[in-house]
Amino acid sequence: MKTFTVSKAVTALMLAGLVLLPLYSQLSGNIFILTLFTRVIILALAAASLNLIMGFGGMMSFGHAAYLGIGGYAVGMLAQEGVGSGFIQFPVALAASAIYGLVIGALSLRTRGVYFIMITLAFAQMAYYVASGLARYGGDDGLTVYKRSDFSGLINLSNRTQFYYLCLGCLFAVIVLIWRIVNSRFGLVVQGLRSNEQRMQAIGFPAKRYQLVCFVISGMMCGLAGALLANNTDFISPAVMYWTRSGDLMVMVILGGMGTLFGPVMGAVVYLLLEEFLSQLTEYWALIMGPLLLLIVLFGRGGIMGLLGRLNRG
Repeated sequence: MKTFTVSKAVTALMLAGLVLLPLYSQLSGNIFILTLFTRVIILALAAASLNLIMGFGGMMSFGHAAYLGIGGYAVGMLAQEGVGSGFIQFPVALAASAIYGLVIGALSLRTRGVYFIMITLAFAQMAYYVASGLARYGGDDGLTVYKRSDFSGLINLSNRTQFYYLCLGCLFAVIVLIWRIVNSRFGLVVQGLRSNEQRMQAIGFPAKRYQLVCFVISGMMCGLAGALLANNTDFISPAVMYWTRSGDLMVMVILGGMGTLFGPVMGAVVYLLLEEFLSQLTEYWALIMGPLLLLIVLFGRGGIMGLLGRLNRG
């Protein structure tokens, strides 16, 4: 077996760049790049959580961004009511996301294919309209988070560098957790259900139970990303839950490589940097972004990680 591959080298360089980015920002005086990559890391975490159910579990959810909003609103609403402790806000965000995932998963997993996609989309849109109707918490205008989560002096989220490393640590922890899950007996069953659900059921595995647990775990991970996002922007709005955001997360996963550990991170970095670069060139950046992504999907089967793998074989 080859110990060195192109994909491993590129992944290692990307991770090293993410770890050393605050140092570059401090030395160059470029504060914007640190702010930009904090957002990239948070959305990479959300994309990684979607990859758990979509890439490894074969569950094509089109409403995953709802968890971003739920996690964000948990932080924002508690802050609005005077509860500023991160030790309360973050567990509530995870618990709320888990409950939402449990309810939606129990209903949507009764269906398959396009029906599953449409049900997850419908429930996400319902969450969007519920958030839009919360007049006490800003409604359509969104909710301003005037004070970031307080962790009793252990970490200061108002410090850009500390907050960046908190987000990066959460991303690494989620990736390690996903790696442990997909290589465990539970994860192997979930991947088996993706390949042939009928055969796995015939063997005796309760398919829906395994898929539902995976669905809830994925939702909690994305809820964590939502809590971090609310602290990053000091603002949360229903727009975070809109179906187009779910589409963005799906593009990141597909672009990086579904069913790969670091593919969603790679996809988030490339997608968001392209978006930032093209938006500075022209206001019609989406007309350029669309065909570029289409070409990558058509000619880069397996996404960026798949392309790197073929380069190594070549």
